[in-house]
Amino acid sequence: MQIFTKLSAVKPTKVYDTYWKFAVERQEVFFRRFRGEPPPWTNDAILAEHKFTNAYRASDRASQFLIRNVIYRGDQDPKEVFFRCMLFKIFNRVSTWMLLEAELGEIRYSTYSFRHYSDILKRAMQREERIFSAAYIMPTHAAGFSDTSKHQNYLALLETMMTNEVPSRLLDLKSMASAFELLLSYPLMGNFLAYQFVTDLNYSNMLNFSEMEYVVPGPGAKDGIQKCFTTSGKLNEADIIRSVADQQNEEFTRLGLNFQSLWGRPLQLIDCQNLFCEVSKYARLAHPEIPGLSGRKRIKQKFTANTQSIHYWFPPKWGINDLIYPVVHTAKRVSQCE
Repeated sequence: MQIFTKLSAVKPTKVYDTYWKFAVERQEVFFRRFRGEPPPWTNDAILAEHKFTNAYRASDRASQFLIRNVIYRGDQDPKEVFFRCMLFKIFNRVSTWMLLEAELGEIRYSTYSFRHYSDILKRAMQREERIFSAAYIMPTHAAGFSDTSKHQNYLALLETMMTNEVPSRLLDLKSMASAFELLLSYPLMGNFLAYQFVTDLNYSNMLNFSEMEYVVPGPGAKDGIQKCFTTSGKLNEADIIRSVADQQNEEFTRLGLNFQSLWGRPLQLIDCQNLFCEVSKYARLAHPEIPGLSGRKRIKQKFTANTQSIHYWFPPKWGINDLIYPVVHTAKRVSQCE
């Protein structure tokens, strides 16, 4: 099989075909649950037993909460949107946001107090409550941020960004790459974290970059790419993700697969990046003979259905919200598979 002929010859493994089959079946699970079908939602034993994110990043529960309840609820001044979005993403945990709201009421930078926020989070930890998500590997300390508590360092980082007028500086930038570089310039911000954060900020109206503009492969995606290809020719990992995104329709056709897009929105670079991460995990069990970079053999997280209802709603600028509930305009409540 020869692919990516426009740029360079690459040699795919059988995991590459699995990449596309996984994307289709994971999206099928999403739509089966959206339609309210009873379980089981898949005959794929690996998907049924283990936790995988959605084919589209914005469909995952944390992203949905961020878009609807954090970014687009409240003051739309860019400074306040930036503050809310970054505060949520630092912890990336719905329960932490709800705790802060319960204690503080409306979350606003104009009423922000480091000491008050820190004390609320400290008490939660003393109650042995988790305040950080395990989704990202986040350093605890960095130069200039050496408080003993991880949450204090990240609150201090957010304070520094606000003091340095990062929100208004972002508004002046012309590309996602330059926005990424601005976030990356701060301590505690590695490449992958800065890319994830700029993607989340781009859900808001303060930024309007195309999700097909820029991509930064994370460690999981790099592992998945290694499993999908024995050689990448002259392409780097970002080139491969872009080529995969550009050729998605051809690849689905080649394999005879019917992929249900997100109400007409194709997979974007961020989605293809995430899918490489997820197929890296999936291949541990489906293709154990292909080791990848990490050499991991097991998938730790088991799937447990979250019964909490969710009303799907995406950034309005994508133009798909009216397509989701075209007949019944009141919110249809469905469960989300993560």
